[in-house]
Amino acid sequence: MKKRFGIDIDGTVTRPEAMVPYLNEAFNLNITLNDIKQYDLTPLVTISEEQFADWFYENEPIIYKESPIAKGAKEALTNWKRKHELYFISARGSHLQQITEEWFLENTLEFDHIELIGSHDKIEAAKKYEVDIFFEDKHDNAVMIHEACGIPVILFDTPYNQEPLPNGVIRVRSWKEAYAWVEDWLQEQKR
Repeated sequence: MKKRFGIDIDGTVTRPEAMVPYLNEAFNLNITLNDIKQYDLTPLVTISEEQFADWFYENEPIIYKESPIAKGAKEALTNWKRKHELYFISARGSHLQQITEEWFLENTLEFDHIELIGSHDKIEAAKKYEVDIFFEDKHDNAVMIHEACGIPVILFDTPYNQEPLPNGVIRVRSWKEAYAWVEDWLQEQKR
C-alpha cells in the first residue's frame, strides 16, 4: 500500500548543525549544536531580531547549498522512494526553489514534490498533499501536525526540541531508527 511521506528538509534531511559554522564565523562565536537549546537562534547573537533576519535572508542560499545531508537519510529515502511518494515540505521561501532542487540533484535524492511554503506552519500543506506520516525537527511543528492531521510524526532528536511529546509524535535519534520505526508502522498498516 503506497503511502505519502511529508518530510521537512532543514535539520531533518540536512544535518541539524549545518548552520553552526556560519553563525560562528559571522558572529564571532564558538558554539556547537549542543549549545542551541531552542529553535530561535537570536538569543545566541548580539544583534536585533530584524538584523538577524536580514543576515539570514542574505546567507541562506549559501547555507542551504552547502548543507551536508544527514547520516542515513539518503539510504532511507532511496528505499522508501521505491514504494512510496516523497513530498518535501519546508519553511524555506519559494525564492530558494532552484537552490533546493539543485541540492537534491547533487545529493542524488529523488522526490515527488518539493513545497517551499515560506512559513513554519506546515499543517495546510500536510493536509493539501494528504500525507500519511511526517518527518520534522521543530517540536511545535511536530506536535501541531500530529494533532491537526491525526498522523504519526517522526521528530529527529536535537538539543533544541527536548519538550515532552504526545503519543503519536515519535522521537528518533537517527535515520536508521526512523527507518526501523516506519517499516514497523508500514507493516501494521497492511494488517
